[in-house]
Amino acid sequence: MDEQVPVVVVGGSLVGLSASVLLAHHQVPHVLVERHRGTAIHPRAASFHQRTLEIFRSVGLQDAVEAAAEREFVQNGAIVAVDSLAGRELASFYRSFNEGVEDLSPVRRLFITQIGLEPVLRRHAAGLGADLRYSTEVTGVTQDETGVTVTTRARDGDEERRIRARYLIAADGAHSPVRRTLGIPMQGRGAFAKCATIYFKADVSSLLRGRNLSVVYVNQPRMLAFFRFSITEDAGFLAVFSTFDEQGGREDLLERELPFDSCAELVRAALGVADDFPVLIENVQPWSASAETAAAFRQGDIFLAGDAAHVMPPTGGFGGNTGVADVHNLVWKMAMVLDGRADPALLDSYDAERRPVAHLTVEQAFRRYVERVDSSLPAEDLAPNLQDTAIELGPVYRSGAVVGASREGASVEAPEQPSGRPGTRLGHAWIRHGGRDLSTLDLVGRDFVLLAGPAGTGWIDAAERSGRLEAHRFADERDVAGLGLTNASAVIVRPDGIVGWRCDESAKDHDAALREALQQLTGRSPAPGAMQQS
Repeated sequence: MDEQVPVVVVGGSLVGLSASVLLAHHQVPHVLVERHRGTAIHPRAASFHQRTLEIFRSVGLQDAVEAAAEREFVQNGAIVAVDSLAGRELASFYRSFNEGVEDLSPVRRLFITQIGLEPVLRRHAAGLGADLRYSTEVTGVTQDETGVTVTTRARDGDEERRIRARYLIAADGAHSPVRRTLGIPMQGRGAFAKCATIYFKADVSSLLRGRNLSVVYVNQPRMLAFFRFSITEDAGFLAVFSTFDEQGGREDLLERELPFDSCAELVRAALGVADDFPVLIENVQPWSASAETAAAFRQGDIFLAGDAAHVMPPTGGFGGNTGVADVHNLVWKMAMVLDGRADPALLDSYDAERRPVAHLTVEQAFRRYVERVDSSLPAEDLAPNLQDTAIELGPVYRSGAVVGASREGASVEAPEQPSGRPGTRLGHAWIRHGGRDLSTLDLVGRDFVLLAGPAGTGWIDAAERSGRLEAHRFADERDVAGLGLTNASAVIVRPDGIVGWRCDESAKDHDAALREALQQLTGRSPAPGAMQQS
């Protein structure tokens, strides 16, 4: 081998860079390989949810990401449907993007494109020592019982290099060559629309009329689409889902190469302006609207993440957020296995936890596509509608890495009423700690953390004796009430902010209880013990 490294990340876009930042945060040496010469050049994935910002906050990136977002968009805009930008409003999905969610998290939802976000992630990963190799293609991937061999070649050179890694994270997009090499099929609804995103310049300030509109769905007899505009109100893009003829039949216009003149006509029609309104077309990107999930997120020592593992329509803005959550779930487990704190069996929980959540999210995005964009699609088997906050903050994990996780029950819970049950995200509450105002989520670190109610002194002492658990006791019952905990509760929170274990009453032997819990959380105990009814 030319070199050896614990982890190789294939793909240097949003999810691959997020994986790199998290690996560097957990002090895991790795190489990231990306065939493109740099980060994104088109403004995709502009909606980022609170859970994603919580992840960025945990690695010290909140301020930098918020500053980059402010440079691109006026935040907290509305999401509406119109017959045209100059015309009537047909529906309102949000009047303010953060309305009603301010108390659920220490962070807010943001609008920022991959153009604005990816350089922030790249600089941070490089600053932490990540080895980022752009303009480098993966020409081969093989694996055996002890790891993965990745063959690469610089795009400007002929020499191939072989990298030996213990694990590989495939974040190489919807058409993932790694996934195809593994032979893992996609399952779901497949592709249901040929679409195109038209990037243009035009002065739309008079049409916006001072309105802060973050996403504008356009529903016309001849077109279904959505707009997003720049902060300067002189540029934007129009994502066109479908076009129709005068009789209402679906056209095949988007299945062909679109000339710029046709693109300008579509933009003017969606704006609701005259044929001589100045519009400059800069670029056109065709794409397919799909709703699918990979049949497996892991094969051997190779793990799929992001669009390589799931693809969904943009309605709801769940795609990029789901990918960041994938690597957030995976990386801490890799870090613990690599440095000996956990058994390799812990990594089995990645597929068990993330694949059901991804499937649920894909179905919710498809439902929103049918409701907001194209009601002609089959609607009889749509998933029951879930609140956005439950999808973003409320997924419930069930795996061997969650002690006492119930086999039954809802797939999500309302974050407005956190239960503190194993498998759920630790609720957010502002607390006074170390002379500072912190979120309870700020107590989560690189290892497991024990949190106890006011009557939990015995748990704190046992945690300190273990030498493995950072521990915090809430002195005021009001602090724990909003977290779904009680006066005598104790929980162990995983490094990803998920409650991994909980006890609601004092144990006879605190030390033994914590020892058994940590064994199960690190994959070192018999599997049946990890899935008892709570």
